Amino acid sequence: MDLSQLSLVELRDLQQRIPAEIDQRESVEKAKVLNEIKEILNARGFSLEDFLGQEVKAKPVTIDKVKVKVKYRHPDNPELEWTGRGRKPKWVEAWLATGAAIDTLLV
Repeated sequence: MDLSQLSLVELRDLQQRIPAEIDQRESVEKAKVLNEIKEILNARGFSLEDFLGQEVKAKPVTIDKVKVKVKYRHPDNPELEWTGRGRKPKWVEAWLATGAAIDTLLV
């Protein structure tokens, strides 16, 4: 396929269709391989479960949440805090709208 002959619209369309096609083909290929493995095992007198042993269950992944330090705090109301991550809270936007610098909120 000569990509240089495709328009930008055609390239973007192709780019969006490729991941779905890859996922679909991987699923089909995995099913084929699994069936081939089962046939080989059955031909030798084993089942997939016999060969693998007990069913392996995935352990739930636990992510320890790390508390991020507060970077900004309102000088008049210490309960208003912000780590500096994500969207600016309304109180920070209101502070900036008054013309004050965000550096004055640094902890």
